Amino acid sequence: MFPSKALLSILLIALSAVDAFPLRHEAAPTLAFNARMNARAGTTNIADADRARAQAMQHTSFSKRASSSSFSIANAVTSYTAQVGVGSPATQYTLLIDTGSSNTWVGANTPYKRTNTSVDTGGSVSVSYGSGRFSGEEYLDTVTLSSDLVITGQSIGVATSAQGLDGIDGILGVGPTDLTLGTVSNVGLVPTVTDNLYGKGTIGTEALGVYFAPGGSAGELTFGGFDSSKTTSSVNYVPLTTTLPSGEYWGIDQSITYGSSTILSATAGIVDTGTTLILIATDAFNKYQSATGATLDSNTGLLMITSGQYANLQTLNFNIGGTSYGLTPNGQIWPRSLNTDIGGSSNNIYLIVNDIGSNSGTGLDFINGYSFLQRFYSVFDTSNHQVGFATTSSTSAVSN
Repeated sequence: MFPSKALLSILLIALSAVDAFPLRHEAAPTLAFNARMNARAGTTNIADADRARAQAMQHTSFSKRASSSSFSIANAVTSYTAQVGVGSPATQYTLLIDTGSSNTWVGANTPYKRTNTSVDTGGSVSVSYGSGRFSGEEYLDTVTLSSDLVITGQSIGVATSAQGLDGIDGILGVGPTDLTLGTVSNVGLVPTVTDNLYGKGTIGTEALGVYFAPGGSAGELTFGGFDSSKTTSSVNYVPLTTTLPSGEYWGIDQSITYGSSTILSATAGIVDTGTTLILIATDAFNKYQSATGATLDSNTGLLMITSGQYANLQTLNFNIGGTSYGLTPNGQIWPRSLNTDIGGSSNNIYLIVNDIGSNSGTGLDFINGYSFLQRFYSVFDTSNHQVGFATTSSTSAVSN
């Protein structure tokens, strides 16, 4: 994922995971975002949409990445959008925020407007997102995330063709830089917005904090660190995994226990805002289903439990770098107020843990998606090659 990644990760793994490289940037600039539901009852169910994204990630290598091979963000059931300005004077675009891709582009809905800051590089750009894709030209332009986050000379894609993003103008890619490899003609890696904020000295550390407000309907990105006013614990960091393909994304190593029983031994997977559910390897999913007594609902693709089974749910623990992050029984169920949005019944109780579609051993055996991240603050730290987590006021909330 990064130059000398393997060597750096080996060195980092020997260090303490707890605040190994503490970031304290309470005044770091932020970008607010909103959540939107993309589910369409009667079409692709929520689990199938997430699984398709996961399987594409499992079978795509950045070293062999072509413009036709990537994963779907357009089908994500829950997505997050921010207003981003491009040009001077700036045109405002509604962009999807994605930690699993790294190109920033506009023009899918609102046309790109050239200003005196627009520079056509002559390069072509193309990225496929499974059921959605875009192709067009590369420009350098001024990108305004907020009054404190203005980037000059940012590479952006300007779509001449775009599919699969209804009502959205494009994507703000905040994944690892290596995911841009092969996406722009005659160029190797393309600096991301986070790269350029750091390179131009706007932020002192190349890191991104992600916070979901209670209920998950909105949130905030903090560039350059994290906002300690949103956390209720220290941030515990772990080095990025060297296991592929997880190591090409924001990949970590973890094990999972349900109550006192291990359902997934230590293995590699990723942290991803673009995945709605928590996906785990098929063998682990089968253990979880057996332990909870849940049945599979064909309409939503989710596990379903009775009120009695909910009363007996145990804590689901994600063991990461020596720290256990417990997902309470309430944290394991889909928000009941949104049941009908995913094609379910308003009276049913659905679980947010699902099958990734393959047994453990693929190198990407889990995805800690939005359903995990809305309960924990996360920090994606490029400078120190690590990911961090902290508890928030939502960690133990009874909101579902």
